[in-house]
Amino acid sequence: MTRLCQLHRFVISGPYSMTGKIQTQCCIAGGGPAGMMLGFLLARMGVDVYVLEKHADFLRDFRGDTIHPSTLEIMHELGMLDEFLTLPHQEVKELGGQVSGEFVTIADFTHLPTHCKFLALMPQWDFLNFIAKKAQAYPAFHLLMEAEVTGISEQNGCVSGVHVKTPGGAIDVHARLVVGADGRHSLVRQQAKLEVINRGAPMDVLWLRLRRQPTDPGQTFGIIETGKIFVMLDRETYWQCGFVVAKGSAEQVKNAGIEKFREDITALAPFLSDRVEELRDWNDTSLLTVTVDCLRRWSRPGLLCIG
Repeated sequence: MTRLCQLHRFVISGPYSMTGKIQTQCCIAGGGPAGMMLGFLLARMGVDVYVLEKHADFLRDFRGDTIHPSTLEIMHELGMLDEFLTLPHQEVKELGGQVSGEFVTIADFTHLPTHCKFLALMPQWDFLNFIAKKAQAYPAFHLLMEAEVTGISEQNGCVSGVHVKTPGGAIDVHARLVVGADGRHSLVRQQAKLEVINRGAPMDVLWLRLRRQPTDPGQTFGIIETGKIFVMLDRETYWQCGFVVAKGSAEQVKNAGIEKFREDITALAPFLSDRVEELRDWNDTSLLTVTVDCLRRWSRPGLLCIG
């Protein structure tokens, strides 16, 4: 509730509910990390920008909670790093994996030529709220929550804006540049008829969380056995776990029953046997359908897709 109250201060009201029309220099569809950071950078340069986010808040579970050293370096260059790192986070200097019972180091960040020689684990909503707060210092920045892009508008073959659904009614945002940052199921790129090239992905992931005990092993990021991969992220009070399954086989796994799923987890990580019962049913998991795709062209006159 505190986060929601803090966020409310960043939500613009008035112009779109009063007139049903907004005129701006840049309109960004999607308030994820790419959209929010771009909105901040443009407003910092004095470009009038509207960021449209279809949800009422940033509270999403099992999202990308890793802040990479390269991102932390950008935060340093922007003069925000020290304040950013006051937010609750975990610092990961190495990534490891247990392969057939043997632990191997997969990545070592301590040798990077960056100010932060670690990967930071932080809830994505904290990152987005931080960027929103910083962006709000610039009059050119506007964030609309519960503003879902439903279509694009065109004029003389050029994308000229977007149609938006809000709790107060439909609005039109007219912009010199529209940026599609609306994720893997981007409506903007679909409406713009931009060709998607699917690179293929052999796996999906069932995400879940299990309580972490002080006596648990140190930070382990991957347990790999023949035909099975189990990812574990140390979130201090709990493990954020990813059970990797073959592409499209999630329903088959679920049909085998939650008890079989618990047994598979225990076989890979025996020390979790005293808490797998926390998985009461499949509602305690979240399926991530892994996709790897790109666009043949990332832009059209008046439109740019990112993220």
